[in-house]
Amino acid sequence: MFLSVPTQIGYAALAGFVFAESAGIPLPGETALLTAGVLARTGQLSLPIVIAVAATAAVLGDNLGYVLGRRSGRALLLRDGRFARHRRRAVQAGDRFYARHGAKTVFFGRWVSGVRVVAAVMAGATAMPWRRFAAYNALGAMSWAASLATIAYLTGPIGAAITYFAGVAAAGGGTLLATIGAWRRRRRARLSPTA
Repeated sequence: MFLSVPTQIGYAALAGFVFAESAGIPLPGETALLTAGVLARTGQLSLPIVIAVAATAAVLGDNLGYVLGRRSGRALLLRDGRFARHRRRAVQAGDRFYARHGAKTVFFGRWVSGVRVVAAVMAGATAMPWRRFAAYNALGAMSWAASLATIAYLTGPIGAAITYFAGVAAAGGGTLLATIGAWRRRRRARLSPTA
């Protein structure tokens, strides 16, 4: 047997980890979901309940993250102090990015480690309209919970591990591409003639 977990603790732990991660605390919510899917495979948990618990916790956590980002995240990033210039530049870049890709980030970011933790907070901090956020958040949370739990249910611990590392690889690849893009933009700005 993979792991023995009492049913009530399994669902509560799943809800707690997914909620906290979605609200912006870097905890292993995805790992909890994959583990719950494997536990459903062994009959210790119910797959439909795992999906419902994870999706609900993700929606609620993301909404808390959105509110925190909207109320205090932007002010915190724009305040004076250490790294103020860097933080303000990051907010400007975030505003531009969320204006163009906010809905996609909220929906698809669920599947990418790291992005999942900050997507809702950044949506609030960049003042993404709540109704738009809520719609894409709910669709993303339900799709994420159903797909990952089902993959873990069907493939067991090996498939769950592969799925987890695919999310980590996507985060690493995205970070690398963003870093290269930022470096190229800075280089072009330095090389372009000034008027």
